[in-house]
Amino acid sequence: METPVFEDIDPASDCDCPGCRHWRGVLPHAPAGRALAHPAAHRVLVVAAATATAALGAGEAAAAPAAHGPHRPGVPAGEESDTPQGTRAPLHGPTGRPAGPAAGTRLPAITRTDIIERAEKWVTAKVPYSATSFWSDGYRQDCSGYVSMAWKLPTNEWTGSLGAFADRITKEELQPGDILLFHNASAPQQGSHVVIFGGWANDAHTSYTAYEQTPPHTRRRSTPYAYWNDSAKYLPYRYKGVTNATASAAGGAPVTASDRPGTSAPPASHGVPGYPGRAMFRPGADNPYVTRLGEQLMRKGFGTYCTRGPGPRWDEADRRGVEAFQRAQGWRGGAADGYPGPETWRRLFS
Repeated sequence: METPVFEDIDPASDCDCPGCRHWRGVLPHAPAGRALAHPAAHRVLVVAAATATAALGAGEAAAAPAAHGPHRPGVPAGEESDTPQGTRAPLHGPTGRPAGPAAGTRLPAITRTDIIERAEKWVTAKVPYSATSFWSDGYRQDCSGYVSMAWKLPTNEWTGSLGAFADRITKEELQPGDILLFHNASAPQQGSHVVIFGGWANDAHTSYTAYEQTPPHTRRRSTPYAYWNDSAKYLPYRYKGVTNATASAAGGAPVTASDRPGTSAPPASHGVPGYPGRAMFRPGADNPYVTRLGEQLMRKGFGTYCTRGPGPRWDEADRRGVEAFQRAQGWRGGAADGYPGPETWRRLFS
């Protein structure tokens, strides 16, 4: 039998948080399969697990650890996580010490634009998946930590607690920034998962853009509704603190007078699809809403700047087409900047 390889991770020896003090006193005799509350116990767990595996090698086969769920397309084989989620925990600083606000902190209000922008930051950084590590912003690097970060929650939640911060909605009510949650209450580590809804990928609403923290790192991809597996168990939820006010995208377009913050996003009715938020139309954006916008500009006769046909990546041709449409409405100056807000969207699709 091959000699087990040990991952040597030395935790900070002076960490005196309750989690570290507890695990230092009980490991390596903690109950099997129990999730660690703090990275300081990582090294002990790796050694204990490797020793147990070697002992079982000569006799009966060891039971396989609980997996995140069946292998999903786009996730390399063998990179599914054995510990799919951590427990509810405070935000953590760079040394692993709790650094979050005190319990009872009021939930922050946040726009859909901001939720998607925050989700995009982890996609861009390709944050590695981990149920025990914390990213530089203090949030745990697993699926529920990702949603906690995107919603700007004051704590790291898990699939069993995220529902308390949200309201159940229907499939028809889904908008960017909402989530699809599956919490397996009887066996939380078997299949429990959560993804952020980024918008519909087709008119039939059979697929959508999902922002997801899954091995090996954060990703954004088109996903069948409601998910690749256990589809019927994924339920749509909306964060209680979400607001329809439209915030100016960081580093993106200025806000026009006709599309000023505070303007409610038009609902998806009378043939007008729901406005997805300004973050969907900032420089570098890549999503199905840009394609839909381009198609509608062409139908309205404002697609002359688009030489390659409508596509999902926002570029100068899209901005100039929107600007031409805005000027046709009689808008001038900052009101015709080429970036679609709620009123531009309503008029374009009405």
